[in-house]
Amino acid sequence: MPKPGRRPPIGVELSDDIEHLPDRPTPYRARVRWTDPATGKRPSLSKSCMTEEQAQAWIDAMKRAAAGGVDPSAGEMTLTDYGNANMPLALRGLEAKTTDPYLAGWRKRVVPTIGHIPVQMVTHGVVDRAVHGWIADEHSRSTVKNSIAVLVRVMEQALRDEIIDRNPARITGWQREYARAEDELDDPRSLALADWTALTHLADALVASSSNEYEGWRDVVLFAACTAARIGEVSGCRVKDLDTTEWTWNVRRQTTNGPGGLIDKGTKGKRARRVPIIEEIRELVERRIAETDGTGDARLFTGPRGGRITTAVLRDATHWDDVVNKLGYEHLRRHDLRHTGLTWMADAGVPVHHLQKIAGHGSLTTTQRYLHPDRRSVTDAGALLSQHLQKSTQTPRLRAV
Repeated sequence: MPKPGRRPPIGVELSDDIEHLPDRPTPYRARVRWTDPATGKRPSLSKSCMTEEQAQAWIDAMKRAAAGGVDPSAGEMTLTDYGNANMPLALRGLEAKTTDPYLAGWRKRVVPTIGHIPVQMVTHGVVDRAVHGWIADEHSRSTVKNSIAVLVRVMEQALRDEIIDRNPARITGWQREYARAEDELDDPRSLALADWTALTHLADALVASSSNEYEGWRDVVLFAACTAARIGEVSGCRVKDLDTTEWTWNVRRQTTNGPGGLIDKGTKGKRARRVPIIEEIRELVERRIAETDGTGDARLFTGPRGGRITTAVLRDATHWDDVVNKLGYEHLRRHDLRHTGLTWMADAGVPVHHLQKIAGHGSLTTTQRYLHPDRRSVTDAGALLSQHLQKSTQTPRLRAV
């Protein structure tokens, strides 16, 4: 079998055969072989398929690839392997000042998010979700742009190699989504649910819309909003992180996408923090703890089959978009549960420095966006200013000598 990144000579002919192995789960094994004119050796590549038609389709694809001078194994590579093997070609013509941020975007965002997916399975939808995740993680506009740009170039090379028939990384509209995210950061209060009744109504509707009406989704939504946590942090919560004496949660990990699938890592900014567990969800927490295996490493929240939860899993399992549209919350996303909790805490009078620690914000300015005076506060401020001015005009002034 050829090594990843190796290419047969352009125009090399492939011989092929399909072998039927009835005792195997995938009984049709397709194989292609070619002669290396430099060494005279006969490398080969094979793939097991469910049907003879699939096997023949794979052979046809390998022949098309070889006709363009592409290593037949390239079609089977993950995005990471293909990109790393072909990066010099993908970035040809770029200056170093451009190459460096592109490579950073590749290493830090593209590879951890979708690098495990085979090149041929990278779709517009996959790229859309990846970009949305980068925006939700509050990466800068230039960072997102560079990450998309390097992905576009890698997929463009795959298009030239005829591994794919279109470039799925050429997406549009992400700037509008980014503008919306920026608006959210400027006024996160506008995305918060109004009150406890609205929150429980949403949670109940999501359960009703889910398969088998899984009650765990209600618990996730209530817990996320009342602790002002991200869904990844809720998923990463372990029993040992909870103090049911002082009723606090030590937030120190999150579940997120990584190479090969979901991984647990430190919280955003690598800062652990303690958040209060309010009375309204304490019974929920006690019940969830009782339903675990009793170990400290047990997850407090899992999906209906025991798997880890992500914002995408919550969205798909509950038909989130349909539910929030019916309830009149067209703007509402899973991350807005965090905005809801922080807004409620701010309105309850939690001091801004305490709110900053609970939120895990690195900048006080970010926290202050949740502090929005109501009309009464504005009226009171005006009255205080008037009193100050009235006092200043009544104070006798000394005449100049």
